[in-house]
Amino acid sequence: MQYFEDLVVGSKQRFGNRAVTRDEVIAFAEQYDPQPFHLSDEAAAATHFGRLSASGWHTCAMTMSMIVENLKANAQAGLGSPGIDELKWLKPVFPGDTLHVESEIIEKRVSASRPEMGIVRGRTTVFNQDDVAVMTFIGNTLVATRPA
Repeated sequence: MQYFEDLVVGSKQRFGNRAVTRDEVIAFAEQYDPQPFHLSDEAAAATHFGRLSASGWHTCAMTMSMIVENLKANAQAGLGSPGIDELKWLKPVFPGDTLHVESEIIEKRVSASRPEMGIVRGRTTVFNQDDVAVMTFIGNTLVATRPA
């Protein structure tokens, strides 16, 4: 199990491999972000995207899937998240792209009110198959401290 004390400020990880499919882009948009440029080739062609693009929220969901798989693989003692800061969608994500993640721990501290957990801040950057950054955010994660 990887506890708060095991996490090192400055450490980086690269992980994930998520193919973006046309059917998923449309299905997500139909349910959660039904803007025309996420639903129709014709509508998207008339925008600055130029073609069908994934919702930024879909990109967030795909990223979360990769993050959770990485946390499970590393057996991190995660306790959830109080939120994210500075979410930025840098480039469109298109069907046919393949996404991966880089995460860097930028800060950590033990909780003042809950000493059985710490707060870890990490910069997460999502890249496409060409290593072009498509999204970034600062995540705040609660992680259990090592039991006494």
